[in-house]
Amino acid sequence: MQRNRRYWWLGMFLAFGAALTLLTTFASAAPGGAQHVRWDIISTTGIPPAPINPGGHASATAPDGDMITLTGSGDFVAPANGGRSSAATGGGTWTTTSGGGGTYTVTALVTWQFANFQTDVGFIDNIDEGRAANGVSVLKIAFSDGSTGVLTVGCHGPGAPPGIFEGIATTKGYKTYYTVVPPVGGVDANRTIFHVR
Repeated sequence: MQRNRRYWWLGMFLAFGAALTLLTTFASAAPGGAQHVRWDIISTTGIPPAPINPGGHASATAPDGDMITLTGSGDFVAPANGGRSSAATGGGTWTTTSGGGGTYTVTALVTWQFANFQTDVGFIDNIDEGRAANGVSVLKIAFSDGSTGVLTVGCHGPGAPPGIFEGIATTKGYKTYYTVVPPVGGVDANRTIFHVR
């Protein structure tokens, strides 16, 4: 009797473990689950089949006319609810036309809003860390001069729905660099991309 009871408990334990493994596997594969995303301010002219490379720059302007220019890239894990995550890395450099410059570091993800996967129009994607995607991320950042801010990265690539800007907007302390400098065809500036893994 004691022996049968032990086998019953062992069987229940194994069944529970198997069920938990299946649930975890299906949850991570389900649509709407957490996404592993890479973001980049890219170098490209925007005209296919131009290569898409990391290492580009993008700018935005404050109401007083001051312009900030950023480089950068990073990764984050976005929860299924689109909310905050401390699983965010990356950064880059910053300069302003009013003087000053340095580096910035990503400290957290505020939100990630996936729009759709990009349509293949013939770009040579030299980043290629997953599937190219359109969307918007907001990241908390810390500047090397001690100020903090939020960086909004918008990607309106091929096949994107309307309403997403292409480029970056940021705050630095109290200053709002919210006038996005749009990309111009043939000019290597003000473009971004996301890759979803």
